[in-house]
Amino acid sequence: MSDKRISSALISVFYKDGLEEIVRKLNDLKIKIFSTGGTYAFIRDLGIEAEKVEDLTTYPSILGGRVKTLHPSVFGGILARRSNSVDLEQLTKYNIPEIDLVIVDLYPFEETVRLVDDEDEIIEKIDIGGISLIRAAAKNYNDVLIISGREQYPEFLALLNSGNGVTELTDRRHFAAMAFQTSSHYDTSIFSYFNKKSGIPAFRENINGAYPLRYGENPHQKGIFYGDPGKIFDKLHGKELSYNNLLDLDAALSLIDEFSENTYVIIKHNNACGVASRSLARDAWKDALACDPVSAFGGVIVTNTPVDEDVAAEIDKIFFEIIVAPRFTEAALAVLKQKKNRIILLRKEAASGKETYRSLLNGVLWQERDSSTEGTADMKPVTVRVPTPTEFTDMVFANIIVKHSKSNAIVIARNNQLLASGIGQTSRVDALRQAIEKARAFGFDLNGSVMASDAFFPFADCVEIAGKAGITAVVQPGGSVRDQDSVDYCSANGMAMVLTGIRHFKH
Repeated sequence: MSDKRISSALISVFYKDGLEEIVRKLNDLKIKIFSTGGTYAFIRDLGIEAEKVEDLTTYPSILGGRVKTLHPSVFGGILARRSNSVDLEQLTKYNIPEIDLVIVDLYPFEETVRLVDDEDEIIEKIDIGGISLIRAAAKNYNDVLIISGREQYPEFLALLNSGNGVTELTDRRHFAAMAFQTSSHYDTSIFSYFNKKSGIPAFRENINGAYPLRYGENPHQKGIFYGDPGKIFDKLHGKELSYNNLLDLDAALSLIDEFSENTYVIIKHNNACGVASRSLARDAWKDALACDPVSAFGGVIVTNTPVDEDVAAEIDKIFFEIIVAPRFTEAALAVLKQKKNRIILLRKEAASGKETYRSLLNGVLWQERDSSTEGTADMKPVTVRVPTPTEFTDMVFANIIVKHSKSNAIVIARNNQLLASGIGQTSRVDALRQAIEKARAFGFDLNGSVMASDAFFPFADCVEIAGKAGITAVVQPGGSVRDQDSVDYCSANGMAMVLTGIRHFKH
């Protein structure tokens, strides 16, 4: 059964704050408690019965507290598989009680490193028993629930109250995942402390999932990819992927996955320099290339539609690094494989990760991936003139592209085609001027086009420039104290504007 009733618990924590309510609830549910040292004294001071772990193991805490729980009578009760008859027979033979719940935290290693310079004191804050209990209980999540830190108490208490001491497998697996996160972070912090003197590379080539690259961002830099590209695509032809190739592929796949119609995307330095959606794949390629045929040189091409011989022949006319598609005909491959170094990737059905990471300073930034994509229903008209259906369609298209462009970003589009973008600028006005200049350089008439901005306009200057260039509709998140200035200009000059309420910064 996936449901398990908690009958016994082992509690051994460094921090006692927040523990009282948990212990009282366990006592109300008549759950037997085993405990150690200061935690045992804390529980008894509450007037609640508990059994000393040393009575269970028949050994006292030794070596100045370094060894308390490291004993078969403890770990046997945690690791025994309740569905395994041999495990249960051995518990009976050696008089080992089952332990269904483990509540443990870890010695404050990071805090100690911050506060003291005494290495002996720091070393004593490397937890051995606690980390072992966490890993053991998490490993046996089929039968055991692990609480690996006080920040989990509110969620755990809610679980106790709702289930009256009964947990489901999904609950136990959830807390196990958090436990392994705890142990991973703890071990990393210990490694970082020791590595200040050792200088060992934080990432190694000789581990599973490590793919050494030809070099990093530049030839003089070493690079390694940690992951499994085989889950994303099959390489059909060409040289090995580089560091920069992988960055461009991540940007390209994230963008192409936003479209359902036949679409081609051309990526250069993580930004789109060509995007077009059409009913015919050949037209999608032709119009994507027309956006900026100069920047397309040496770029990454990705499409969500099969590539046939005719389209392959057109694509073959330019130099590019990589092409990715869900399918290639044999005739198309024969054309594309004529260049030996050209990388051809067959896309698999694999979703993008839900998280992003970036290393900086002496740490790592984590965030959820920007998964918000606004449709017409999310676009609130705020001007006298409401956008036409065609303008709405183009604004959805442009807003998708600006979401995947480096800030500050402006995108100009019409008829589901990127006309130009201004990207990575320090001012939104500069981004807009860059986009207008590029569009005109490649012969685009901006009359009737739409503009998307990744963030609000602090002044009306951008919409004034856009209106004079022929842009008739604007999509932006809004949120500036001077939004009304831009709205008023648009209304007075026959332009339409919508607000989404969602900013799409990408740095």
